[in-house]
Amino acid sequence: MKIICVGRNYSEHIVELKNEAPTVPVIFLKPDTALLKNNAPFYLPDFSKEIHFETEILIKIDREGKNIEEKFAAKYYNEIGIGIDFTARDLQNDLKSKGLPWEIAKGFNGSAPVSDFINKSEIKDLNDLNFSLKINGETRQKGNTKDMIFKIDHIISYVSRFFTLKKGDIIFTGTPKGVGPVKEGDKLEAFIEGKKMLEVNIL
Repeated sequence: MKIICVGRNYSEHIVELKNEAPTVPVIFLKPDTALLKNNAPFYLPDFSKEIHFETEILIKIDREGKNIEEKFAAKYYNEIGIGIDFTARDLQNDLKSKGLPWEIAKGFNGSAPVSDFINKSEIKDLNDLNFSLKINGETRQKGNTKDMIFKIDHIISYVSRFFTLKKGDIIFTGTPKGVGPVKEGDKLEAFIEGKKMLEVNIL
């Protein structure tokens, strides 16, 4: 399986990081070793002093496909979840300033905590879905999928032009504004429509 991530998919997040707005989805990958399941703790790595959280709605692919037309994209997933794209921001900024790839700032071990997945039939409207993140009981991020620049089905169609999607692949669909650093002792809790789906303790 592979983890496919979309960057710069919420306008206010683009502004807070002083990035340019994209005209097509910004795609990067994480290896399967980035996965962190079952509410396992996240251990701060020794190679970064600035690990940021980015809360995102997840899509799990359930059938193989490539060159998928957007109008058929919904047939390729049945489950959604929530996850955190941990980012070594200091490494990322340094690499970006040099024009170098920044995969190591995104794809390091344990950098992709994911919740259990729920059937999309439980969701009234995937394009109007509220999600949030609390740290130590305080709400730090709030988002709604209606604010995505590129909607879920468009992302699936676009990505499938380049990568064959396979059953079990996970797509991180982008984060809203409010990202920031974590520190040892923090407790992160992620919610979909007010329902707690994921908990990560920072060690």
